[in-house]
Amino acid sequence: MKQIALDIGLASVPMFSNFFAGPNEAALRHLELWAGNTLRSPVPTYVWGEPGSGKTHLLKAVRETLREQGAVVGWLDASILEPSEYSDNWADILDECHLYTAVQQQAAFNWFINALNSPDGRPRWVLAAGNVPPADLALREDLRTRLGWGHVFELRALTEPERRAVLRREADARGVFLSDEAMDFMLRRFSRDLSSLMQLLDQLDGYALQTQRAITIPLIKAMLENQ
Repeated sequence: MKQIALDIGLASVPMFSNFFAGPNEAALRHLELWAGNTLRSPVPTYVWGEPGSGKTHLLKAVRETLREQGAVVGWLDASILEPSEYSDNWADILDECHLYTAVQQQAAFNWFINALNSPDGRPRWVLAAGNVPPADLALREDLRTRLGWGHVFELRALTEPERRAVLRREADARGVFLSDEAMDFMLRRFSRDLSSLMQLLDQLDGYALQTQRAITIPLIKAMLENQ
C-alpha cells in the first residue's frame, strides 16, 4: 500500500528534547554537549545515515540551540541553489551534502575553510550531514576529505518495533489510548520517519479532544477528510 507523506498542520520545531535517539544516543549526546558548551571545540562533526534516520532533525536542533544563545548560523542544504558568502561570525551547518551541485560544493568548501580560519583567531564549528560516509561522498576531493576530518557518527533509522514503542510511550504520556489497529494503520499509510509520526500523533490527539472521540481508524480518516 502506498505511504502518504504527512502534510497536515504545522510541524513542531526540531529540538533535542523531541528527538528520539534509540540507537543514536552517542550522536545525540555529542551534539547536545557541543551546542550547550560556550567553549566549543572547533573539531568538525559529520553525521550520516539513511533517509529518516534523523540527520536534518539533529542539525536543526543544533541551529535552534545556537540561535537561542545569540549565535549566528550559516545553513546550506541542497535546496539553496545560490549560497550566501561566508560571514565571519558563522557556525556552519551543511545538510544533504551528498546532493550538492558544483556551486554548492564550492560554497561549502569556502565556508569550511573560513570557519576554521576565522579572522579573530577563534575557529568556528562545522557540522555536516549526508546519506553516506565522508569517504563515499561524490564530491570534490578537497571538500570530501575535510568533511571526514573530525568526529563522524552513523545514524540508524529506528526499527518498526522501536517506532511502535515510541508511539506507544508518547500516547501513554498524553493519556491517549492508541489501539494496535490504529497504530498499524498509521505505519502502513503514512511516512514512517519518526518526526512525521510524532506530528501525526499531535494532530490526532488534538482532533480526538476536539471531537470527543477515541483515536480509531475512522477518526484518522475523518481528520484527513476535514483538513
